[in-house]
Amino acid sequence: MKINTAEFIISNSEVSKCPKEPIPEYAFIGRSNVGKSSLINMLTNHKNLAKTSGRPGKTQLINHFKINNNWFLVDLPGYGYAKVSKKTKSVFQQFITDYFETREQMVCAFVLIDIRHEAQNIDIEFMSYMGESEIPFCIIFTKADKISKTKIDSHIAAYKKQMYANNWEEMPQYFVTSSTDGMGKETVLEYIAAINDDMFKNNLL
Repeated sequence: MKINTAEFIISNSEVSKCPKEPIPEYAFIGRSNVGKSSLINMLTNHKNLAKTSGRPGKTQLINHFKINNNWFLVDLPGYGYAKVSKKTKSVFQQFITDYFETREQMVCAFVLIDIRHEAQNIDIEFMSYMGESEIPFCIIFTKADKISKTKIDSHIAAYKKQMYANNWEEMPQYFVTSSTDGMGKETVLEYIAAINDDMFKNNLL
């Protein structure tokens, strides 16, 4: 898939105010400071489409970007150690839950995980919630340029082991990426393109 256009549409904290257009939607979410904004900018060929920041937890709204005029990329607040008040965190954690459980246009979520670290409980718990709620998702491992291929393989193996221990029958579809050198870009976009083709061909929205 070639990204020809990518434009910001709306930010809000209420799922009911999200765009009403019946087109496929892909949500990106992960622990704070996982490199989500950099990944979104890399995928869309825009340096500043999503705001990057050294301060974890900067994204605190549901952000919709329309891609190629026929699908939405959604940037969601991170979960985890964002340095915001407990009240603020509880509010946006609630609309994350509302989004995943009520947004009909959302066809797949991408859960971002920093590949530099071994399996983190918070990521396993979030993916367990997604699985138990029957929300379709894939994993995107980020920052793969920061460690060796051997470590990448061992960390992915550790996630597989943890997920099997948590009653998963198989590891979800996953991608290994780097916003620095573009690793995984084409694979992720091809995956989205294939789903879009199926959705449009069969009028599934």
